[in-house]
Amino acid sequence: MSKDQYLRMVEQTGEEIDWDRCPPEASDFPESTITALNIFYSLGDRIFPDVGYIGKDYSNLKLLFDLYYIKHQSEIDWITELLLWLEAHTIKKSQENLKQEMERLKRKK
Repeated sequence: MSKDQYLRMVEQTGEEIDWDRCPPEASDFPESTITALNIFYSLGDRIFPDVGYIGKDYSNLKLLFDLYYIKHQSEIDWITELLLWLEAHTIKKSQENLKQEMERLKRKK
């Protein structure tokens, strides 16, 4: 559900808007967060068949910082922190999915 759909639904039902339940849009985030997401999805994934997703390949990170005109150290630090958080979240989700799949295969046998 998009933010617009949520707002229309609330309007039709006459409920009060609960901003905690309202889905965010890209415009709700600072530009640096959108840049971090773009960089994150531009980086290559490191995946191994027996282990799964192990993180991003940061070998092109400097090139991407240059591409997005990121020059100030404070912005580099902030975006790097976001990238590492996104990577940790993605690794955790991948491990959970791999574990669920292995359990499903064990039950199938």
